[in-house]
Amino acid sequence: MNRSAIAIRQKLEDQMLRTHFSGSIYIEQKNEVLFEAAGGDADRSEERKNTIDTRFGIASGCKLFTAIAICQLVDKGVITFYSKLSHCVDQSFPTFDEGITIHHLLTHTSGIPDYFDEEEMDDFEALWKTVPMYTLRNCSDFLPMFEKGRMKFQPGDDFHYNNAGYIILGLVVEAQTGMKFQEYIEEHVFKPAGMMSSGYFALDQLPSNVAYGYVELDDGSWKTNQYSIPVIGGADGGAYVTAPDMGRLWKALIGGRLLGEETQHEMFTAHVDVRKDVYYGYGLWIHKKEEQIYKYHVMGYDPGVSFHSAYYPNADIVLAVPSNHSDDAYDVMKAVEDTLID
Repeated sequence: MNRSAIAIRQKLEDQMLRTHFSGSIYIEQKNEVLFEAAGGDADRSEERKNTIDTRFGIASGCKLFTAIAICQLVDKGVITFYSKLSHCVDQSFPTFDEGITIHHLLTHTSGIPDYFDEEEMDDFEALWKTVPMYTLRNCSDFLPMFEKGRMKFQPGDDFHYNNAGYIILGLVVEAQTGMKFQEYIEEHVFKPAGMMSSGYFALDQLPSNVAYGYVELDDGSWKTNQYSIPVIGGADGGAYVTAPDMGRLWKALIGGRLLGEETQHEMFTAHVDVRKDVYYGYGLWIHKKEEQIYKYHVMGYDPGVSFHSAYYPNADIVLAVPSNHSDDAYDVMKAVEDTLID
């Protein structure tokens, strides 16, 4: 075992015990697994433990999958990044600006209204008081929640993180391929990447080896997130992956097995300056240090879900940290960066 592996093992094993970490951790460098471990319970009632092969929900972490699907359509010449939205879907959006393009939707610069505006709302569960979460099984099921809303700004004028924009990108995938969005991702992203354990699973039809998401209540007790999130994930979030599968996704993407060279370059380009040293590409965050790329990063948070995954190009390190608690993943990522990344 090399010195880096020894150092990160000692730090993370201590941190997992100290914080009662619930989830899994996978770290790979130059095709060598530096560290993999799991902690906590996948099912508290049955005392079933998390393992490295447990499948976790990753919330918005899978916007990357949606962006990959769109880039594949560009590779095939079906659409371009600057195709107008109105030319790509069957639905009409009379309150939306006619100039909205695929690029705007990918980069959260479209200005369209969101069904969950994170600047105005902080309780995701509150959405389901008026829209039953068990009715949201398809991309189109989300449309009544935002399709008649007013534009927040003109396309390209600002960055505003937007879940609805990725729902619409899912509709683009469906309109241009004739496939249900989830089926397209499983067939054209997961399968070629070797992500054989990952998928879009309905909460009322969960397969084996899945972690239930747990939400801590004010009195210290816990509940599952079964009534806190949409019943099945879609284009803006909610797939289930294992930590090693997420590592496989990064390696397939970086290795050119999912996209052509030009579209891969566009995905990894810093299209929008979000804040100091933080940019947004297509479906992923880009962090810089001293004008150099520090990491490509995806993350996701839902009630009972926290997820961080990144590729650090200078160190050639892939990291995946899914958790079935609402806030466990970030501290693990920070510990890895403090220990391994210059």
